[in-house]
Amino acid sequence: MITHRVRATAQDVAPLARRQLNLVTAHQLRAARVPSATVAGRTRPGGPWQRLLPRVYLLQTGPPDERQRALSAVLYAAGPAADPLGGGAAALTGGAALALIGVRGAPPTPLDVLVRAPRTVAPAPGVRPLTTARWPATITVSGIPSARPLRAAADFAARAEDPDLVRAVLANVVQAGWCHPRDLHGELRAARALTRPAVRGAAAELVAGVRSIAEARARDALAATDLPAPLWNARLYTPDGAFLASPDAYWPDEGVALEIDSAEYHYARDSWHATLRRRLRLEAHGVLVVSATPSMVRDTPAEVVAALRTLLALAAHRPHPPTATARGHEQLRLPLG
Repeated sequence: MITHRVRATAQDVAPLARRQLNLVTAHQLRAARVPSATVAGRTRPGGPWQRLLPRVYLLQTGPPDERQRALSAVLYAAGPAADPLGGGAAALTGGAALALIGVRGAPPTPLDVLVRAPRTVAPAPGVRPLTTARWPATITVSGIPSARPLRAAADFAARAEDPDLVRAVLANVVQAGWCHPRDLHGELRAARALTRPAVRGAAAELVAGVRSIAEARARDALAATDLPAPLWNARLYTPDGAFLASPDAYWPDEGVALEIDSAEYHYARDSWHATLRRRLRLEAHGVLVVSATPSMVRDTPAEVVAALRTLLALAAHRPHPPTATARGHEQLRLPLG
C-alpha cells in the first residue's frame, strides 16, 4: 500500500516537474497531496530527490545543470505564488540572466532574483533576492522567468564589485545588440547605478561609441595623450556608397584606423582571412591601419600609441586623402536627457 501511494504521488507531480525542469516546491508538493513523510524519505541521503534550496526540490539523482539552478532560485523567491513561471512574482536578473541569453563574460553566479515589493525573501546559498517596486517587463528564457537584458544589465552593474568585469559585460551587452547605449544609460540612472564610478565610466565609454573592454583600454591610453579623439566604431563607406568596414577607432581627417583583433575571435582560419580582407579593403581606399591585439593594448599601450602617432603624422602630409568616408555615425555625449 505504501509503495502504491509513493508511485501515485510521483505520478501526480510528474507533469508539473516536466514543466519546471524537474523541479517542484514544497507548496506544490502539498497541493498535490504528497505526504511530508514521502518527501523526507525521498530526499534522504542517497534518495531519488534532492533539496536544492529551502522548499525547492530536484526530482532526480544527478547534479543540477545551470538552467535548473537558475530556475530553483526563481521558484524559491516566488514563494507560494499561483504561477511561479509567470514572471509576476520573481524573475532572474543580473549576470545570471545575461549568461542565460549568452552574453559573453556574464557570470552565471550568484543568482540574482527580483522579488516584487513589498515581499521580501531571505538570501539562500548562491541566491541574492532583490526586492523592487520598479517591476520590469519579463521574458521567459529556456523556461526561466527573466528580466529583459536591459534591466538585467543594470541590476548586474549595480551589484558587481569588479570594475573590469562591469566594463566588459556592459560592453558585451551593447556589442551583442541587446540594447542601445542611450537606453542602457537611462536604465543605469533609474537603478541609481551611475553613482558608482566604475559604472559611470563604463556608461561614458559606451555612449562615446566604445564596444569592448579592449577598446575602453585603448580609449584610456589615448585620453592620456595629445592625439586627437577618434570616432569609435564608425561606419565607413566607399565613394559609391557601399559599406566598407567599421574599425574600432577611426580618425576621419587623417584616414587612420585602429583595429583591435582578438586571437580568440579572429585567428581561426576563416576569421583570420576575413580580417585580412577587411584590412586590404581599408588600405585600398587609402585608410592607414594600425593592428593590435587586446593583450597589446593592455600590456604595451605605449607601443600602440606610438604606432598611431607615426601614422597620423604621415597621413597629414600625404598627397591623396582617403576615399573612404564615415557617415551615419552619431557620437553621443553625456549627460543624456
